[in-house]
Amino acid sequence: MPDVIITGPAGRLEGKYSPGEGEAPPIALILHPHPKGGGHMENPTSLMMYDLFRKRGFATLRFNFRGVGRSQGAFDQGMGELSDAATALDWIQAYNQNAPFCWVAGHSFGAWIGMQLLMRRPEIAGFISVAPPTNMYDFTFLAPCPASGIIIHGGKDVIVPYDDMERTMAKVRSQKGIEITKHLVPEAGHLFRDHLEELERICADYLDMRLPIVRKERPVG
Repeated sequence: MPDVIITGPAGRLEGKYSPGEGEAPPIALILHPHPKGGGHMENPTSLMMYDLFRKRGFATLRFNFRGVGRSQGAFDQGMGELSDAATALDWIQAYNQNAPFCWVAGHSFGAWIGMQLLMRRPEIAGFISVAPPTNMYDFTFLAPCPASGIIIHGGKDVIVPYDDMERTMAKVRSQKGIEITKHLVPEAGHLFRDHLEELERICADYLDMRLPIVRKERPVG
């Protein structure tokens, strides 16, 4: 799990990278919660999702957005952070040029950035979004959503109430054959502090269900 430094749009980006298995592993990019709310790449949910993909043979990268940890720059309301994520994806793709597909996984602010990124990058074949902040940011860019994925939300999330997420995502259209799965964890809050094991199980089960399908749709070569 080597430390990496990526040349980003606002200076260096600090990251952790795990090479994948085989000659053409898929890619996973992990995006952390809001920088102004204490989010960084060592958050428990980011570490958990990183390990999930790493254990499944993905070339996996997590990194700190600009202004977090040793990453240079300053918070940019999401616009610069989206550029950071695109640059990080470019970086991991440069080391995995034969990757058949990519997944993106994010928590809260990171989920918002990840879902914007998948609209811009057709190589993204799936996503995991934990507690997307639908009451703080506009999600109408999902028009239509181009990749299947899962949204996992806490029933006791007082920062982003589940009903708000449900209303927002119910309006999102999907391309033909694309399905957005929603999963409620009734007792969890926004940070999933006491429900990390349940969150991990849900993510793992979804990945193990979806990956065989994605591999058939996007074979190597």
